[in-house]
Amino acid sequence: MTTPAPVLTVNGIEVIYNHVILVLKGVSLQLAEGDIAAILGGNGAGKTTTLRAVSNLLKGERGEVTKGSIELRGERIDNLTPAELVKRGVVQVMEGRHCFAHLTIEENLLTGAYTRKDKGEIAANLEKVYTYFPRLKTRRNSQAAYTSGGEQQMCAIGRALMANPSVVLLDEPSMGLAPQIVEEVFEIVKDLNQKERVSFLIAEQNTNMALRYANYGYIMESGRIVMDGKAEDLRNNEDVKEFYLGMGGGERKSFRDVKSYKRRKRWLA
Repeated sequence: MTTPAPVLTVNGIEVIYNHVILVLKGVSLQLAEGDIAAILGGNGAGKTTTLRAVSNLLKGERGEVTKGSIELRGERIDNLTPAELVKRGVVQVMEGRHCFAHLTIEENLLTGAYTRKDKGEIAANLEKVYTYFPRLKTRRNSQAAYTSGGEQQMCAIGRALMANPSVVLLDEPSMGLAPQIVEEVFEIVKDLNQKERVSFLIAEQNTNMALRYANYGYIMESGRIVMDGKAEDLRNNEDVKEFYLGMGGGERKSFRDVKSYKRRKRWLA
């Protein structure tokens, strides 16, 4: 079976904040066309920074990519603005949902179509979003501020879909949500991936949930990728079980101390 071509390639990037704080240290990863890849790790591991490096949202936080390259289907995208990236089909759903509180759910969704001009296509897309998120259809006229956390997360993902993306960067979708809502959100992501062929790169602390739905996983610690592999292999890895799936009782503090740990620079030139 042939491996799908990478839609997104992150090649040895370093990210520095405020000209002095090194946050990412030689991060390399790939997202295959039509796949779901997960970036896993604890708080402060560098997951969000990796997504923001891809979507070029670092400047707002005084961050910049100082080494390495980022490619979309073989073309460098490091210097494109976030708006240009949206036009190329790369959209980020921010951590913490970030709906416009004073707008209705439907108005929020329509803000996601700002790069598009065809009103017929926008209307068709809106109906498609409502098909995947029926709960949003029933709450379409409700102000976002008065909807649940789960509904706001669905709204944020739906708004990203209004741009008709081929790649969605999803940051901590499970944060602050009840387990059954998290499952519902991931089921919808899986559905979108399979039916619409949207590729997803997901940053997630809920390792167990992410590895159930992803094809491939990358584990980050302290701004580096310390392990990667097929999701199924990572789920069955004893060290991953101990450190990230809560199935061990070991005293080790860092995944990097594991003897079997091997850093692979597979895509570094």
